[in-house]
Amino acid sequence: MIQVNDELDELDLQLLEALQKNARSTFAELGALVGLKAPAVHDRVKRLEARGHIRAYSAQLDGKRLGLELIAFVSCYTAPDCDYDDFTAALGSMPEVCEIHSVAGEESFVCKVVTRSTQHLDELLGRLKTMRGMSRTKTTIVLSTPFDRGGISVLS
Repeated sequence: MIQVNDELDELDLQLLEALQKNARSTFAELGALVGLKAPAVHDRVKRLEARGHIRAYSAQLDGKRLGLELIAFVSCYTAPDCDYDDFTAALGSMPEVCEIHSVAGEESFVCKVVTRSTQHLDELLGRLKTMRGMSRTKTTIVLSTPFDRGGISVLS
Protein backbone atom coordinates (compact mmCIF):
# COMPACT_ATOMS: atom_id res chain seq x y z
CA MET A 1 0.00 0.00 0.00
CA ILE A 2 1.15 3.53 -0.74
CA GLN A 3 1.58 5.54 2.45
CA VAL A 4 -0.28 8.74 1.59
CA ASN A 5 -0.36 10.37 5.03
CA ASP A 6 -1.41 9.73 8.61
CA GLU A 7 -4.98 10.96 7.97
CA LEU A 8 -5.86 8.01 5.74
CA ASP A 9 -6.24 4.38 6.70
CA GLU A 10 -6.65 1.32 4.48
CA LEU A 11 -10.45 1.69 4.33
CA ASP A 12 -10.14 5.32 3.24
CA LEU A 13 -7.76 4.30 0.47
CA GLN A 14 -10.13 1.53 -0.67
CA LEU A 15 -13.00 4.02 -0.76
CA LEU A 16 -10.95 6.52 -2.77
CA GLU A 17 -9.99 3.81 -5.25
CA ALA A 18 -13.60 2.65 -5.60
CA LEU A 19 -14.93 6.19 -6.05
CA GLN A 20 -12.40 6.85 -8.81
CA LYS A 21 -13.70 3.78 -10.66
CA ASN A 22 -17.35 4.72 -10.16
CA ALA A 23 -18.21 7.99 -8.44
CA ARG A 24 -21.91 7.08 -8.72
CA SER A 25 -21.56 4.10 -6.39
CA THR A 26 -24.07 4.14 -3.55
CA PHE A 27 -22.85 4.14 0.03
CA ALA A 28 -24.30 0.61 0.33
CA GLU A 29 -22.28 -0.56 -2.70
CA LEU A 30 -19.12 1.03 -1.29
CA GLY A 31 -19.84 -0.50 2.09
CA ALA A 32 -20.08 -3.96 0.53
CA LEU A 33 -16.62 -3.44 -1.01
CA VAL A 34 -14.94 -2.36 2.23
CA GLY A 35 -16.98 -4.23 4.83
CA LEU A 36 -18.82 -1.29 6.41
CA LYS A 37 -22.46 -0.27 6.72
CA ALA A 38 -23.71 2.55 4.49
CA PRO A 39 -23.88 5.18 7.30
CA ALA A 40 -20.23 4.54 8.22
CA VAL A 41 -19.21 4.86 4.56
CA HIS A 42 -21.21 8.08 4.30
CA ASP A 43 -19.33 9.53 7.27
CA ARG A 44 -15.95 8.50 5.85
CA VAL A 45 -16.70 9.91 2.39
CA LYS A 46 -17.91 13.20 3.87
CA ARG A 47 -14.69 13.39 5.94
CA LEU A 48 -12.58 12.68 2.82
CA GLU A 49 -14.44 15.47 1.01
CA ALA A 50 -14.09 17.92 3.90
CA ARG A 51 -10.33 17.28 4.17
CA GLY A 52 -9.87 17.85 0.43
CA HIS A 53 -8.90 14.30 -0.54
CA ILE A 54 -11.84 14.29 -2.97
CA ARG A 55 -11.81 17.49 -5.02
CA ALA A 56 -14.84 16.87 -7.23
CA TYR A 57 -17.01 14.31 -8.93
CA SER A 58 -17.29 14.26 -12.70
CA ALA A 59 -18.34 12.25 -15.72
CA GLN A 60 -15.66 11.01 -18.12
CA LEU A 61 -16.86 11.79 -21.62
CA ASP A 62 -15.97 9.91 -24.79
CA GLY A 63 -14.35 12.57 -26.95
CA LYS A 64 -14.50 10.52 -30.13
CA ARG A 65 -18.26 10.00 -29.81
CA LEU A 66 -18.55 13.78 -29.36
CA GLY A 67 -16.58 14.47 -32.54
CA LEU A 68 -13.33 15.37 -30.78
CA GLU A 69 -11.07 12.92 -32.58
CA LEU A 70 -7.60 14.36 -32.05
CA ILE A 71 -5.60 14.56 -28.82
CA ALA A 72 -2.28 16.41 -28.77
CA PHE A 73 0.25 17.71 -26.30
CA VAL A 74 1.42 21.25 -27.01
CA SER A 75 4.66 22.47 -25.45
CA CYS A 76 4.55 26.23 -24.87
CA TYR A 77 7.82 28.13 -24.90
CA THR A 78 7.31 31.54 -23.32
CA ALA A 79 9.00 34.88 -23.85
CA PRO A 80 11.16 36.28 -21.02
CA ASP A 81 8.58 38.96 -20.18
CA CYS A 82 5.66 36.51 -19.99
CA ASP A 83 3.21 37.02 -17.12
CA TYR A 84 2.47 33.41 -16.16
CA ASP A 85 -0.84 34.14 -14.45
CA ASP A 86 -2.23 36.00 -17.47
CA PHE A 87 -0.73 33.40 -19.81
CA THR A 88 -2.30 30.41 -18.04
CA ALA A 89 -5.62 32.25 -17.73
CA ALA A 90 -5.61 32.84 -21.50
CA LEU A 91 -4.75 29.17 -22.14
CA GLY A 92 -7.46 28.03 -19.74
CA SER A 93 -10.07 30.11 -21.54
CA MET A 94 -9.60 28.08 -24.73
CA PRO A 95 -12.14 25.23 -24.81
CA GLU A 96 -9.72 22.89 -26.60
CA VAL A 97 -7.24 23.04 -23.70
CA CYS A 98 -8.00 20.24 -21.20
CA GLU A 99 -4.91 20.45 -18.99
CA ILE A 100 -2.10 22.93 -18.40
CA HIS A 101 1.08 21.71 -16.70
CA SER A 102 3.94 23.94 -15.59
CA VAL A 103 7.06 21.90 -16.33
CA ALA A 104 10.81 21.90 -15.86
CA GLY A 105 12.87 22.01 -19.05
CA GLU A 106 13.06 24.24 -22.10
CA GLU A 107 9.33 24.76 -22.36
CA SER A 108 7.39 26.50 -19.61
CA PHE A 109 4.08 24.66 -20.00
CA VAL A 110 2.70 21.51 -21.61
CA CYS A 111 -0.98 21.50 -22.52
CA LYS A 112 -3.21 18.58 -23.36
CA VAL A 113 -5.61 19.66 -26.10
CA VAL A 114 -8.52 17.94 -27.84
CA THR A 115 -9.72 19.01 -31.30
CA ARG A 116 -12.06 17.77 -34.02
CA SER A 117 -9.37 17.39 -36.68
CA THR A 118 -5.89 18.36 -37.80
CA GLN A 119 -7.42 21.50 -39.36
CA HIS A 120 -8.99 22.42 -36.01
CA LEU A 121 -5.61 21.76 -34.32
CA ASP A 122 -3.92 24.00 -36.89
CA GLU A 123 -6.42 26.78 -36.11
CA LEU A 124 -5.79 26.36 -32.37
CA LEU A 125 -2.02 26.48 -32.88
CA GLY A 126 -2.47 29.68 -34.87
CA ARG A 127 -4.33 31.25 -31.94
CA LEU A 128 -1.73 29.98 -29.46
CA LYS A 129 1.19 31.40 -31.45
CA THR A 130 -0.32 34.89 -31.35
CA MET A 131 -0.84 34.86 -27.58
CA ARG A 132 0.94 37.52 -25.56
CA GLY A 133 3.96 35.89 -23.90
CA MET A 134 4.19 32.95 -26.32
CA SER A 135 7.55 32.51 -28.02
CA ARG A 136 6.86 29.25 -29.89
CA THR A 137 5.11 25.90 -29.61
CA LYS A 138 5.95 22.26 -30.26
CA THR A 139 3.14 19.76 -30.83
CA THR A 140 2.99 16.00 -30.34
CA ILE A 141 -0.11 14.29 -31.76
CA VAL A 142 -1.41 11.22 -29.92
CA LEU A 143 -1.86 8.24 -32.25
CA SER A 144 -3.41 5.92 -29.64
CA THR A 145 -3.72 5.56 -25.89
CA PRO A 146 -2.96 1.95 -24.96
CA PHE A 147 -3.30 2.71 -21.23
CA ASP A 148 -5.13 5.37 -19.24
CA ARG A 149 -5.39 4.78 -15.49
CA GLY A 150 -8.23 7.26 -15.20
CA GLY A 151 -7.12 8.38 -11.77
CA ILE A 152 -4.42 8.07 -9.14
CA SER A 153 -3.43 4.64 -7.87
CA VAL A 154 -3.66 4.72 -4.07
CA LEU A 155 -3.57 0.95 -3.51
CA SER A 156 -0.71 -1.32 -4.47
